[in-house]
Amino acid sequence: MIDSNTDNLTEITGLLAETGRNFYNRGWVLGTSGNLSAVISREPLQLVITASGMDKGRLTHDQFVRIGGDGQVLAGEGRPSDETKLHIALAHQRQAGAVLHTHSVWSTMLSDLLGSAGGIEIEGYEMLKGLAGVRTHEQREWIPIIENSQDLESLAVKLEEVLAQHPQAHAFLLRGHGLYTWGRNIDEARRHIEILEFLLEVKGRTLSTRGLSV
Repeated sequence: MIDSNTDNLTEITGLLAETGRNFYNRGWVLGTSGNLSAVISREPLQLVITASGMDKGRLTHDQFVRIGGDGQVLAGEGRPSDETKLHIALAHQRQAGAVLHTHSVWSTMLSDLLGSAGGIEIEGYEMLKGLAGVRTHEQREWIPIIENSQDLESLAVKLEEVLAQHPQAHAFLLRGHGLYTWGRNIDEARRHIEILEFLLEVKGRTLSTRGLSV
């Protein structure tokens, strides 16, 4: 268990666990892929995040660890996701209340196929209005693609640079890896995943009918 029997903390980890199971059932976090986090304190910064190696299809509220703003474990069993530093960067730079990461087929394929373009532009779809602050289907949504790396320190620095260059972005892709998005809270982040996974599949299927020309 992460901490004492704090009702709010149990509610947060329970909601994240349910989100993980839902995403697993939709094929977005198969195996032990993906990671989920939520901010539980700003001063000092603290998050709960899935412990590494957990099956998201069987995720329970006690399979999370509590970490500080430096990524060190404060409570809970196991070690945090290898990509914890990316969650912390998003909590700082985007003031994210929750960060969700999926490994769907479409996000993985498109991030690789269009990686050399540096990102994916999506516009003209009504579903874009499901993203925070978007009021029209004419939105031109740019999803940056960042080269994947096992050097998480450098990757977090690169992410901060990309976020600064694209302040309106709601998400980013790691090349050959998957999708990251965030929100003010778990519900908003979860909605963003659903919207973006839909849009990425539409984009992928559309490109496939055009011979994968961008």
